[in-house]
Amino acid sequence: MIVEERTYTVKPGTVRQYYDDYNPRGLNIQERILGNLIGYFHTEIGELNKIVHLWGYESLAEREKRRAALAVDPEWLAYLQQSPDIIVAMESRILVPAPFSPIR
Repeated sequence: MIVEERTYTVKPGTVRQYYDDYNPRGLNIQERILGNLIGYFHTEIGELNKIVHLWGYESLAEREKRRAALAVDPEWLAYLQQSPDIIVAMESRILVPAPFSPIR
């Protein structure tokens, strides 16, 4: 298993606006296509205005397939068109669980 850690930096003061827009529409679309949502968070201490979400995949190939399907999904594209312009940066990291990790 691999875990994708996606971090979005949003404009100051817009975390709640992001959540209100994303849930349930964006979340429902992503869960349907991407599958294994491990968690969704925002920062409270340290670098602020960060939204972090973790998605589990069996492999890089599965991630690539699911992300490609999301990128062309008509519902997702419509959702993106109407969403507020509050994301200022996006980052993605692939995390590989340690042999003793409860998530493997």
